[in-house]
Amino acid sequence: MSRLFLMLCLLVSFQNLLSQHFTDQIIDDGVSIGYGLAIGDVNGDGLDDIILADKKAFVWYQNPNWDKHVIIENLTERDNVCLAARDINNDGKVEIAVGAQWNPGETSDPAKSGSVHVLEAPADPREKWTAHQLPHEPTVHRMHWAQTSNGYQLVVLPLHGRDNVQAMGKGVRIYGYAYSGQMNGTWEQHLLDSSMHLTHNFDILPGSQSDTLLIGGKEGSIVLTHENGAWKHVSAHPYVISDTEGFGEIRKGAGFIAGIQPFHGNSLNVQVNSSTINILNNLVQGHALACGDILQEGNDQIIVGWREPNEENEMGIKLIKAVGGDWNNTKSVWIDKNEMACEDLKIADLNKDGLIDIIAAGRSTNNLKIYWNQGQ
Repeated sequence: MSRLFLMLCLLVSFQNLLSQHFTDQIIDDGVSIGYGLAIGDVNGDGLDDIILADKKAFVWYQNPNWDKHVIIENLTERDNVCLAARDINNDGKVEIAVGAQWNPGETSDPAKSGSVHVLEAPADPREKWTAHQLPHEPTVHRMHWAQTSNGYQLVVLPLHGRDNVQAMGKGVRIYGYAYSGQMNGTWEQHLLDSSMHLTHNFDILPGSQSDTLLIGGKEGSIVLTHENGAWKHVSAHPYVISDTEGFGEIRKGAGFIAGIQPFHGNSLNVQVNSSTINILNNLVQGHALACGDILQEGNDQIIVGWREPNEENEMGIKLIKAVGGDWNNTKSVWIDKNEMACEDLKIADLNKDGLIDIIAAGRSTNNLKIYWNQGQ
C-alpha cells in the first residue's frame, strides 16, 4: 500500500468521523449581520444561552428551545459591534455590556464613533433592559469581563488609537472599567495600555485570582496581568510575540497560540515554542477563531471561520487537529462549507452532555447555527 494511498484513506476516515460528529441546527435565519456572540446563563436556570450583537439589536436565545428575546435595540445611530457576558456578582446570571455606534473611519470624535454601555436587567430578562453609558474612545470594537485581584473590570478594546490615520499615530487606549457593585453605579476607568496600533481582538486567560489578557494587534501580541491593584506588561511571557504581520484574531490553546494573520487575514498560523507554523493560507476575511478539545483527544483543536469565498469559492468553518499533538502534521475538515459566512463563533457545552458544541453567526448568510457535538 503506497504512502499517498494510506494518507488519503486516513483523511477520508477523519472526514467521515467528523461528519458523524456534528449535526447542525439553524437557530435564526434572519440575522442582519451577527457582529458578535457571547455565551452565558441569562435567566438563571443553569443552562447557557446564546447572546448576539446584531446590526441594530442585542438579543438572546433561550436554551433549550432557543426562543429569541430582544435585550435592547436601536441603542445608537449606527450599528452595534460587540458585547461581553459574565456572571460578575455570583447570582447565577450573566451581566452584559455592549459596544455600538460602529464607525471605524472616525477615529477622533467619540460622539460619532463608538459607545460603551452596561445593561441593567429587569426582573424578567425576557423584557427590555436598561442601558447605562460609560465614557469611551472612538472605534470601540471588542470587550471582555476580566477578573482582577480587586474585582471585575470591563476591558474595552478600540480598533484604532485616537486621531489615527491608516493605523498610524497614537496608540490604542485600552481601558478597564471597575465594577462598582451596581450596573447603574459609578465605574472607575483605568488605562491598561496604549502601546499598540490597529488592535482587532483579544483573549481572556482565566486565573485563580486574576485573569490574564492576551491582546493581538499590528505589532504582534502583548500580555497584561493584574498585580497589586494594577495592570502590568509581562515582557518575558512566551505569548508575547513580535510580528510585523500582526494579528486579526488571537486565541490561546493548550500549549500554543492560534492567530489569523494579518488583520482580516488569509492565514491561520500557530505559534509553538517561538516558532510560527502556517496551517491554512486560503482564508478570505478570516474573522472567527476558537481553541478547545472538541474531539476529546487530550489536545486542543482549532476552529476557524471566514466570511467571504476564497479562490476555490469556499467559505465557512473548519476544524483543524494536530496529529499526535504536532502542529507540523495536521488534518482539517469542514464543519460548515459555504452555508456560513462566519462573522463570529464560540464554543460551549450547551446541553450539558460533556461535549463541546460550536456556535456561529453568519454575515452575508444571515444565520445563527449550533453545530451539536455528537461524540464518537
